[in-house]
Amino acid sequence: MKRDLYAEVSARIIAELEAGAAPWIKPWSATPGANTPCNAVTSRPYSGCNVVLLWMAQAAGYRTARFLTFKQALDLGGHVRKGERGTKVFFVKQLQLRDDGAEGDAATRLVPMMREYTVFNVDQCENLPDTVTTGKPMRVRNPDARDELADDFLRSTGSDIREGHGEAYYVPSQDFISMPAFEAFNGADQFYGVAFHELTHWTGHKTRLDRDLKNRFGSRSYAAEELIAELGAAFLCAEFGFDGDLRHAGYLATWIDLLKADKRAFFTASSQASKAADYLRGLALAEPADVAA
Repeated sequence: MKRDLYAEVSARIIAELEAGAAPWIKPWSATPGANTPCNAVTSRPYSGCNVVLLWMAQAAGYRTARFLTFKQALDLGGHVRKGERGTKVFFVKQLQLRDDGAEGDAATRLVPMMREYTVFNVDQCENLPDTVTTGKPMRVRNPDARDELADDFLRSTGSDIREGHGEAYYVPSQDFISMPAFEAFNGADQFYGVAFHELTHWTGHKTRLDRDLKNRFGSRSYAAEELIAELGAAFLCAEFGFDGDLRHAGYLATWIDLLKADKRAFFTASSQASKAADYLRGLALAEPADVAA
């Protein structure tokens, strides 16, 4: 029988949500610089649903989020310890198929095909070189004060963030983000987590990544957009070392409903969240260093 990889992954996420936990909410501040899962050999970060699946694997207490394949461990002169169980990650490959009955461009079409790989944490291996097992150095920050690095990041996006205005929300029609004053939050973790959530919504504007922000209330597309924003915020919180926080426990029920109705919803939302985080990083990297305040 052919396995349904989408359904398998969805079932794992639904089980976590039904247990009352969102698997992308973690105390990131304890391990700054070691939160974004990456390939231990290439240092390339994983993206989309793989980030969340590897975070779930981290529950075993691994010291860093560095992973590699069985073969990569052997190629480095090391090996996976006997009896260790790996974690499945997924990549979508575009297959080019020829349609003999059609002409020109219509003769070929791209079909997405999901491939499954097994990876192991470096802590599950032996005799790996130190360069592969060590993560980035830790960043020390004050949990009660504004964070200069995160503020620079917010500024570099060019988004219109208006602080000190009661509630936190994004208004697509006027393209601005409203945020309560920093002091209204329970420390920096909560403030930047909410800011990153709203900033992920901001990337969906029609002039940016053009997601559906119209049908936002009481529908599955609303639940999907909130899931994108939560995952986008989680990806950025992990990177900056801010502790994650679930904004509304009520979201869990809507996400369970969404994932049960559409087995691909989690993959789609994770992929959109990765695109949003990449888009924001791109804005930050593109900003000239000597911009006047």
